[in-house]
Amino acid sequence: MSASIDVHTKKKVLMIAANPGTSSTTGWPVGFWWAELTHPYWTFSEAGYEIEIVSPKGGDLVADGFSDPEDASGYSAHDLISLGFKKSATHAALLKGTKSIAEVDPTAYDVVFLAGGQSPMVTMIDDTALHAFVARAYEAGKIVSIVCHGTCILLKTRLSNGDLLVKGKTWTGFANSEEAFADAWVGQKIQPFWIEEEAKKLEGTNFVVNSMFKAFALRDGNLITGQQQFSGGAAAELVVQTLGR
Repeated sequence: MSASIDVHTKKKVLMIAANPGTSSTTGWPVGFWWAELTHPYWTFSEAGYEIEIVSPKGGDLVADGFSDPEDASGYSAHDLISLGFKKSATHAALLKGTKSIAEVDPTAYDVVFLAGGQSPMVTMIDDTALHAFVARAYEAGKIVSIVCHGTCILLKTRLSNGDLLVKGKTWTGFANSEEAFADAWVGQKIQPFWIEEEAKKLEGTNFVVNSMFKAFALRDGNLITGQQQFSGGAAAELVVQTLGR
């Protein structure tokens, strides 16, 4: 499937971030990952796109703690883009009282972009309404871009003909090596499953990864995917390269 692209009108992006949840393996509160929302937002904003942020269920959004540049762990202290977004009253307000996907039409946007985080692994993986929403956008010729753990939905998202959206596609997502590193860093199993491990079990699709925690994104037709939290901006840049500024 190839994108039908209009390079003349102002582009509209629908960004979807995960609702808060609770990890089934750690018991931790989980949410979206700051950089996977804010870095693409910055890229789209710089390109002059109109951006709307929603969530699968609607309501206030909460970020994963380790992704917060002000978290005591210091894990994301380098992330000045997220810090600026968080400190801007105008931008921070975009994460309050978000619309649900049921309140928007995916075909009204040029791009549907899903951010990751830990929450998608428990709140998005079996969300059939979200899967159908993404499939509808894809089949309407829109760009679908997904990063990091958000790509878990591609393990189950099917088109109207019953095929997986990723059938015949090359795509990426959070790598086994990165999961192993994260588990070792916190000293316990974090995720209920690993995306790369499950993707390798699928027939007729090509899941690839690059180096650990290095920016990596790729495009295959209307589908653009990014490997992990350092790949959100790279995925967004591929969107901009495809649609124009």
